[in-house]
Amino acid sequence: MLAAEPLYLLFDIAVVGRLGALPLAGLAVGGLILSLVSTQLTFLSYGTTARAARLHGAGRERDAVGEGVQATWLAAAIGLALVVIVQVIAGPLTSAVAGTPDIAAAAESWLRIAVLGVPLILVALAGNGWMRGVQNTVRPLRFVLVGLGISAVLCPILVHGLLGAPRLELEGSAVANLVGQSVSGVLFAWALFREPVSARPHFAIMRAQMLMGRDLILRSLAFQACFVSAAAVASRFGAAVVGAHQVVLQLWNLVSLLLDSLAIAAQTLIGAALGGGFAAAAKKMTWRITAWSTVFAVVLAIFFAAGHPVIPGLFTSDAEVLGQMSIAWWFFVAIMPVAGIVFALDGVLLGAGDVVFLRNATMLCAVLGFLPAIWLSLAYDWGLAGIWAGLTVFVVLRMVAVSWRAFSGKWAVTGPATAKRGSSTEEAEGSWQQS
Repeated sequence: MLAAEPLYLLFDIAVVGRLGALPLAGLAVGGLILSLVSTQLTFLSYGTTARAARLHGAGRERDAVGEGVQATWLAAAIGLALVVIVQVIAGPLTSAVAGTPDIAAAAESWLRIAVLGVPLILVALAGNGWMRGVQNTVRPLRFVLVGLGISAVLCPILVHGLLGAPRLELEGSAVANLVGQSVSGVLFAWALFREPVSARPHFAIMRAQMLMGRDLILRSLAFQACFVSAAAVASRFGAAVVGAHQVVLQLWNLVSLLLDSLAIAAQTLIGAALGGGFAAAAKKMTWRITAWSTVFAVVLAIFFAAGHPVIPGLFTSDAEVLGQMSIAWWFFVAIMPVAGIVFALDGVLLGAGDVVFLRNATMLCAVLGFLPAIWLSLAYDWGLAGIWAGLTVFVVLRMVAVSWRAFSGKWAVTGPATAKRGSSTEEAEGSWQQS
């Protein structure tokens, strides 16, 4: 399921890429900002999974689903606020990231349409979170595939004006994205409110989710500071560079989410094991999942190394863009095995609710690894080589941090709560039980 959205985004890039370097650059900047707006709130998914998995492991099924109800209320409220904010600042926002006015104008046009789907994108994140927590993985897969399937059909029709439809070009990509994301979000909301639990908002539970979300948001900010900086620096080198960066970055996102499929399994299983009081089993699962993730990552690295002569040409025929992609390609291949370890252990620590450590480690790795290389690339004209070298250092530093934490065993705290006794999270869970 995790691979479905990046596969669609790669398809979207291939469709828009036939329009030329400028629309591809506009999609890169607009898509990055939409990703920043939506994925910044991954606590609605990952935090909800961690909390629901522990409750599921402790046999508190109704409370586990109830976490999804409260996360969905949060998603809808935050999403509506974000739509208003982005519509107000879309112009300055795209200008700040894009390197030239023409890229900024293309990105703004795409963003103003696509951002309307943010509330339902966030509802889908919350839906994925609680369903994973109760180990229901079939329905979310169906919901995501229905939405992405609709987008995939609409995208080439609207972008290129096929079957008698108007030729909307880049804006057609945004419309297709909006329709598909909205359908998926409606399906998740419909499934949740058919569950036999109260649909009333419980502010104590939402507050507890926000407390956990605070650390996950700060962790996500570290990621987004890196990727926004990378896009901003790439844009300063021209449309071909930012277009090439976008293609390789989306391939990296695909690989990340393929590896994250094992991390999500780790998160769910570790949360359930610790919720049920089985710390030893959780530790044993940690190393088994890490080994499988590393092997999988090596296989992916071999595939993309062998596919270098063919894969880039699937996305664009622009010779300058293809030349720039070759610069980033080998960094992309080299970091995959390291990422296999990182993503597996990230999943373990997220499942354990060890979000304070993950927040601090990610922020430190970003400050020491990625960001210096990104801005040195601009200062010394290193281009994509410097940008992707920074990403490589960032991933290696994260591997060192999460490996050390996993070996320490400090994360393996048992019980249905994800925080220490007496914390606000614990109090909120008590109020949920009473209600």
